[in-house]
Amino acid sequence: MQRTHALTTTLIGLSLIGPLGAQSPPRAAAPPTSGSASNPSARPAAAPARAAEQLVTLSFNNAEIAEVARAVALITGRSVVLDPRVKGTLTLNTDRPVSKAAAYSQFLAALRLQGFAVVETAGLYKVVPESEAKLQGGNVIETTPSGPGSQIATQIFRLQHENANNLVPVLRPLISPNNTINVNTGNNSLVITDYNDNLQRIGRIVAVLDVPNASDLEIIALQHAIAADVAPLLARLLESQGPGPSTAQGAADTGYRTTVLAEPRANAIIIRAANPARAALARSLLQRLDQPGSPAGPAGNIHVVYLKNAEATKLAATLRAAMAATDSRSGSTAPAAPSSAGPSGPSVSAASQPNTGGLIQADPTTNALVISAPEPLYRQLRAVIDQLDTRRAQVLVESLIVEVRADKAEEFGIQWQGPIGSRGDGTIGLLGTNFGTGGNNILTLQSQAASGAVLPGRGFNFGVLSRNSGTYTLSLLGRFLQESGDGNILSTPTLLTLDNEEAKIVVGQNVPFVTGQYTSSNSGTAGAVNPFQTIERRDVGLTLRVKPQISENGTVRLQIYQEVSSISPAVSNSGLITNKRSIESNVIVEDGNIVVLGGLLQDEFSGNADRVPGLADIPLLGHLFRSETRKRSKSNLMVFLRPIVVRDANATQSLSIDRYDLMRGLQQSAQPQPSSALQLQGAPVLPPAAPGQGPSIAPLWRPTLPGAPGSTARPVAPPAPAAVPNGP
Repeated sequence: MQRTHALTTTLIGLSLIGPLGAQSPPRAAAPPTSGSASNPSARPAAAPARAAEQLVTLSFNNAEIAEVARAVALITGRSVVLDPRVKGTLTLNTDRPVSKAAAYSQFLAALRLQGFAVVETAGLYKVVPESEAKLQGGNVIETTPSGPGSQIATQIFRLQHENANNLVPVLRPLISPNNTINVNTGNNSLVITDYNDNLQRIGRIVAVLDVPNASDLEIIALQHAIAADVAPLLARLLESQGPGPSTAQGAADTGYRTTVLAEPRANAIIIRAANPARAALARSLLQRLDQPGSPAGPAGNIHVVYLKNAEATKLAATLRAAMAATDSRSGSTAPAAPSSAGPSGPSVSAASQPNTGGLIQADPTTNALVISAPEPLYRQLRAVIDQLDTRRAQVLVESLIVEVRADKAEEFGIQWQGPIGSRGDGTIGLLGTNFGTGGNNILTLQSQAASGAVLPGRGFNFGVLSRNSGTYTLSLLGRFLQESGDGNILSTPTLLTLDNEEAKIVVGQNVPFVTGQYTSSNSGTAGAVNPFQTIERRDVGLTLRVKPQISENGTVRLQIYQEVSSISPAVSNSGLITNKRSIESNVIVEDGNIVVLGGLLQDEFSGNADRVPGLADIPLLGHLFRSETRKRSKSNLMVFLRPIVVRDANATQSLSIDRYDLMRGLQQSAQPQPSSALQLQGAPVLPPAAPGQGPSIAPLWRPTLPGAPGSTARPVAPPAPAAVPNGP
């Protein structure tokens, strides 16, 4: 079949970029042929105003898509690239001249009907199958799309009232089968990839659905019941009647739910219902629950209060002390117990005790309070209990103990010994020098050689042996030694404890120290000796003891005791020697900030010189008459600390998961190399854990895994909020 295609434009150049990036050479204008469209703007009588509008007439009948795309690229000045899978013919006609934008829109619409789409990426327009368009990038917008209606784009809809998950079943049928809709539950938003005209329609639908549908806040004061007791019961009743009401802890759940809160000070219930019908149901249930109790009887004034966070024993003591102080100011006393006369005479009555107006006992097994008091007093006590029984914040205390040490030592000395006289003389003199002790002394080495065991000192040694009467003796000894040692110690003890609760961590050894000893002779056995020692065990290592206190303005007051101890290599006659460095201080730190507790910068130099007076000062030759030793030791010790306040379960979970993943990564990097001879191939690894909720708290110091660049102990700032990506 013969295919014809033609393109006529008004005042448009013929040297343009085609769809495949190749530049077309200039061509002369050809007269119209059969099947081509006329070009009214090419006539001499065309008006200049019409020429300025750049109108074009399209006439493509069963033309190849590649040729049509090339023509559209020439008209619009865009760089168009075709996917190799885009093949087929296209029919595109306009009855009258249209603008370039309208011609481009008609081209996109024709491609869309053929199952193809155009995706823009960095100024490049790619024609791909519609099923692949969502993977090829495209614009990411948050407002109404302004481009051609048949072009693929991604739009983010941030919902203010409605839950994003609730809109997915509504919007999914309205989106092209090859395009996607996703939900981001973190910020309650929808991410939709589709054509621009469909995104505009979806935007209007979302605007209508995303409206507040909850009733206003309603505060209902209770006359008889306790608000803290009624709120959980009312929430459960509403949940059984319909879709999900929630208490304060569950208000941020999926969807908008009926919220029920207790206000202890006014003994009222705060209700925010999803609709007026739910609000009326809540009022009806609350009216039935707020009924006066039974008349006071044997157990009419006994109440049981189950605590959620506080400790029953401590709270009972606090309440009893508060009630006793109140009654002592009012001057009331408990009536004396009745006395009874026994056979031997009248008994002494029990001493009068303060009347607290009620009885408060703690049940540690269930962590509950048993209160025996009239209803008005019970209401007062319950209001105090609700204020004290709150979740306490926790404090994570991270500590860094950084020690950098450098030791250098140098030794240089020459020793010599020689006889003065001839063989056979009655008297022979000796002349020489000897310095140092042990294997560094020439005379000691000579005596060791006579016994057949020579143990020279460390370093470079050279000597000269002289033969006397068939025996070789050491006559000259030179020693050169230079040694250096570096140390880099990093300890990171970490503690998590409740506010105003002391915590302690000890990492080290339990070392025995002899505190006394004596020896006793056994009289029954001749010559038997019975030694006896008393030993005390002490912790040697790293100790951190901290007690945090969180203030209202967010600062943390810390009572700190930190100790680093070790056993010295030197041993005295009295026993072991321990090195100890400790810090005991009270500081105030902002939440998440780093503070230096203390440090020690130490630089020691020691020198020792053995020399022969006078002769050692001779230039050059004086080295034969002296021995020198020099040593320098530098140590830098710093202790850093950072407290982090953990106020809710999400922050605790995030913190635990972060440390859990850190240890799991270290285990994975410490796997042994595969071996064909050994059957045990893998070391144990922690199972993967699901990420926690809430913001992530970066550790003060994170070790570098093997094979990665080295790390230094430096503060790590909390991660910044994640940005919206530029693609689906």
